[in-house]
Amino acid sequence: MLAKVKLSEKFARFDKPWSPKIVAELNDAYVKVVKLEGEFVWHHHDDEDELFWVVSGRLRMELRDGEVILEPGELLVVPRGVEHRPVAEGETHVVLIEPKTTLNTGNVRDERTVDELDRI
Repeated sequence: MLAKVKLSEKFARFDKPWSPKIVAELNDAYVKVVKLEGEFVWHHHDDEDELFWVVSGRLRMELRDGEVILEPGELLVVPRGVEHRPVAEGETHVVLIEPKTTLNTGNVRDERTVDELDRI
């Protein structure tokens, strides 16, 4: 049975920022929703590209050689190996599409590392 995913309903089910939730699977990737607020940790992913799609709010993706500002309806793919730091200007809702092996903090382990993702 096919089931649609209503993003507004998924985002309403949790409040904690920087805690991605799985909402769908696509081949060898997860589709995740996450609420972002403030600065994240500088990190990179050795083996995975990441897609950030802003649904609401504003996201500044800091890179070592500049930054990219994302508004609602815009997305950015961060290639594997590129060091980056997401910074949300206020509460920002983001859809992530990334391989199932992707750890949210990449090559860094800290208090925001999520080893086991919830499905909602």
